[in-house]
Amino acid sequence: MKYRDLCIQAIQELRFGHAPHPVGTRRGLVLGGGEIYPELNFTLPPMTVSWETLREVRAQYHQIVSDALRRGHELHASGIVFEFETLLEMTLDPRIGVALLETMDALCEEWFQKHGLRTEIRLTPNDTRDFDRPPRMRTSPHLDRMFELFERGAAAGGDLLSIESTGGKELHDDALLLCDIKGVTFSLAVLGVRDMRHLWGRIVEVARRCNRVPAGDTACGFANTAMVLAEKGFIPRIFAALVRVISVVRTLVACEEGALGPSKDCAYEGPYLKAIAGIPISMEGKTSACAHSSPVGNVAAACCDLWSNESVQNVKLLGGFAPTVYLEQLVYDVRFMNRATKDGPATAGKVQELLVESDVHYDPQALVLAPEHVITIAREMVKEPTHLAAARRGALTALGLIEAAIADGRLLSSERENAWIPRLRDELGEIPDDEGAFVAQMLPTLDATKVTLSEYGL
Repeated sequence: MKYRDLCIQAIQELRFGHAPHPVGTRRGLVLGGGEIYPELNFTLPPMTVSWETLREVRAQYHQIVSDALRRGHELHASGIVFEFETLLEMTLDPRIGVALLETMDALCEEWFQKHGLRTEIRLTPNDTRDFDRPPRMRTSPHLDRMFELFERGAAAGGDLLSIESTGGKELHDDALLLCDIKGVTFSLAVLGVRDMRHLWGRIVEVARRCNRVPAGDTACGFANTAMVLAEKGFIPRIFAALVRVISVVRTLVACEEGALGPSKDCAYEGPYLKAIAGIPISMEGKTSACAHSSPVGNVAAACCDLWSNESVQNVKLLGGFAPTVYLEQLVYDVRFMNRATKDGPATAGKVQELLVESDVHYDPQALVLAPEHVITIAREMVKEPTHLAAARRGALTALGLIEAAIADGRLLSSERENAWIPRLRDELGEIPDDEGAFVAQMLPTLDATKVTLSEYGL
């Protein structure tokens, strides 16, 4: 662990719109510098994406961004971030991704020059390495195309470089379905950490060479999968809450390698990154319902510097095309929070308190995102020298907070859920702090047809 102390020590300093280490962009946005901006996440309707259909695909992206820019200007937005979360075809053939970035960046520059509307593009290529089975995390030819898109995409207008990396997911999916907390911890705190070091060293190098911002990663494929499964009743909510906390050590590695933020919007572990590393964070909440349900629609906004939705298709609604409609919702949310900040610390603090209180009593996943609990858990995590020990300590701390909140009636729960607490505590207690010992403990349980440990340097 690089971080041995918290960057944010006091609960009242873990707040929306402010980060200890703000990030400036080429068109003048200052992320974490006192003002929150909307980040629009969008995707295509069902259609064929290929080099042959580029004209039709480009027209879709032109319409999405131009409509959003127009509506943002009409609503007096002072800035917008667009997330270009590529579809698989756009990473497998980087020419497509680059062409779309050029189209979107030209529009952003036009509106900046004509109207002063400050916009930037977050470039998020797919992690295509799991096309190979078992995945080849370090030797896959797909890795070359990912980095070609990072390199050429940065030159074409991708200002904030991010990815939803998947190292360890080949084991994590089964561990989730089996409610195997050891398997989850091995996937995130051993395999995931090792993969993040390898991947983010290269991403940061590209960003520095291209004068772009290495933004951040997300445990979306891990902790958000757990959240969705819990929402559907397939796994316990308490288990999903611990997955969220354990995922922190994996996503934090991007910061250790030089990522500056803002973290990815679907990284609900963002408040921990902000508390530990001091980076600005993007968060998504209630406006993510277009893609998935969640129990954290309001508390997710408590510490945000960018306020986002989740990937919404470019389909026609009564009010207009969906991305434009979602931008309007984000702008109004952001306007409200920025007004609270301008009114002073007392008002902003009260707004944050209400955002937290409206969610935190109904689900343990919301409880572990409350700023006071983020500070408590993160403070325990950074006491440990290794990511594995930090993950274990953080999960045990979170479990204690959840149990205490259930006991005094602050957290709604059920006997079925509560029965998992002693089991999870016992299983976490069996995980050694030493990585080598943990690898030896896990080796007999691993399916060699699903994972190649040498791809993680093991």
